[in-house]
Amino acid sequence: MKRELAGRLLVLGICSAALVNFLTGCQPRQESKPRVALVMKSLANEFFLTMENGARAHQKAHAAEYDLLANGIKDELDVARQIDLVEQMIAQRVDAIVIAPADSKALVAVCKKAQDARIVVVNIDNQFDAAVLADKQARIPFVGPDNRKGARAVSDYLAKRLKPGDKVAICEGAPNAFNAVQRKLGFEDAMKAGGMQIVSSQSGYWETDKANQVVAALATEHPDLKAVLCANDSMALGAVAALRAAGKADQVIVVGYDNIAAVQQLLKEGKVFATADQHADKLAVFGIEYALEMLKTKSVPADRETPVDLVTAEKLVGK
Repeated sequence: MKRELAGRLLVLGICSAALVNFLTGCQPRQESKPRVALVMKSLANEFFLTMENGARAHQKAHAAEYDLLANGIKDELDVARQIDLVEQMIAQRVDAIVIAPADSKALVAVCKKAQDARIVVVNIDNQFDAAVLADKQARIPFVGPDNRKGARAVSDYLAKRLKPGDKVAICEGAPNAFNAVQRKLGFEDAMKAGGMQIVSSQSGYWETDKANQVVAALATEHPDLKAVLCANDSMALGAVAALRAAGKADQVIVVGYDNIAAVQQLLKEGKVFATADQHADKLAVFGIEYALEMLKTKSVPADRETPVDLVTAEKLVGK
């Protein structure tokens, strides 16, 4: 009798489980929104804060379409920390990673790991090294501006204020960053074409304080220096401060790159001659939209070039 009762209970349990499974299978499946991780460089740099704010505004306006996880590093050169951030996003099983890498080579391996985990990866701002991508057999689309073209536009404008033989110096970005290399090349293109003499090209590693030190030394070493070309506006701020301290603010022309708010007033005052706007508020958004497109189409699109525009005092009039 007990065996018979146990058998009936077992059959009843099996049937109940089957019924639950059947009913569950009949329910429409709830598709969750994709989670997109934005991994940036130093949030101490106004450029990346603007990038983050633009991304958050976009997500708020498209809250039904995706969720956003945004993070960045404290130091432009903290590559290890940025690798850790990508590892965390892999562990959290996000659907896409949009990354502005601190190093064009060192971040490729972990981003390939993300792809192998079926996570869509989009590269923005600083392009991955082509040789390393090929070595890792990784195909990661780049969405961003032509940095060489942007730097060339700034330095072509500067060349109109200089004459052949004038001495100029370049304050480079981090040497392990593709965009730093491209901006340096753009500066060199215009200065060589105009017949200017490049007396020094040193890295300020994207930082205001480091650029200040570099330019302070240059102002002493080259008393007849006519211009300093800075690969980003944070370094342009450092250059302006160094020249002001040396009493040469009106003798040496400074140009930058990024069009951050802190430089716009200096443009109006004539302390910075020109900069380039690669639209920080939209740059991450371009990458996010591309990632969502890839998630939807299941394809790997080609690189996509985004705008970069020359900004001068005249263009800021009325703003």
